[in-house]
Amino acid sequence: MKKMMSVMMAALLAATMVGCSNTPSSDEGKIQIGVVQIMEHRSLDTIREAFLEEMETLGYGEDKVEFQIQNAQGEQSNLGTICKKFVGDKVDMIVAIATPTAQAAAAATSDIPIVFSAVTDPVEAKLMEDMQKPNKNVTGTSDAIPVDQVMQLCKQLTPQVKKIGFLYTASEINAQVTAEKAIREAEKMGYKTELVTISEISELQQAAQKLAQDVDAIYVPIDNTIAQAMQTLAQVGIEHKIPIYTGADSMVNDGGFATVGIEYRQLGKQTAHIAQKILEGTPVSEVPAETLNQFGTFINPNTAKAIGIEIPQEIAQTATMLGE
Repeated sequence: MKKMMSVMMAALLAATMVGCSNTPSSDEGKIQIGVVQIMEHRSLDTIREAFLEEMETLGYGEDKVEFQIQNAQGEQSNLGTICKKFVGDKVDMIVAIATPTAQAAAAATSDIPIVFSAVTDPVEAKLMEDMQKPNKNVTGTSDAIPVDQVMQLCKQLTPQVKKIGFLYTASEINAQVTAEKAIREAEKMGYKTELVTISEISELQQAAQKLAQDVDAIYVPIDNTIAQAMQTLAQVGIEHKIPIYTGADSMVNDGGFATVGIEYRQLGKQTAHIAQKILEGTPVSEVPAETLNQFGTFINPNTAKAIGIEIPQEIAQTATMLGE
């Protein structure tokens, strides 16, 4: 009997040890950071990848940080669920990529530091009252672009354009704010304008086709929904031989004609530096939101050729050519 009890105890001890060995110990003591984006498209993916690479460079790689990477697949309800899970998991920081993502994170917690990226107008999105005076737990980087320079580029590259169509997703405050600014700039420069909005991606092709029949060029701002289907919009531009000016370099890379904007890799890196400051002890309220102030001209030469536009040499020499 004693021998049997000894065998049973040994077996129980062995089972306990096996159970312990299946529990990861490498994550104990690691910083927990939840990273979430509204959907997959080139701009947001670039920000995420650049952020993670720069965090590694800054000494916050996977040996020190456990990153929970999540994607809401374009569903607002998924954003809420993901952010609530981050809160339940008691992560040390939430990195929220794109305006709807940051809004969902801010709605989920007022305590956990939130570092947003690619939020075009954080004040208009009600994430903070002032770019220089963050709320107690929300700050980050803006991808606001110089729409006046885009309109100037339109005049330089396509002087034949007289009427510009503006197209964006009505539910995206970031797109609305940028489009409204662009319309004001275009009208100041003497362009006629026409505005069309969509509510979901399935409406894009029909809306673009209708707009393309009435205008000489189309401008689409930083718009996550349209960015997913940029190739569809680009094809409409090619069919009608009109330029599609965009709000992001990635949208040019995916078939748009041209833009003046920021490099999203740099935005991701800048977001990492803000995260570093907070992780090293600076209160979020003392870390102002930042906007990149270095812009580049991006042109897709394949699209230019397809719509019959020749790029002036003086612009081609300084522009970044994408989509080749």
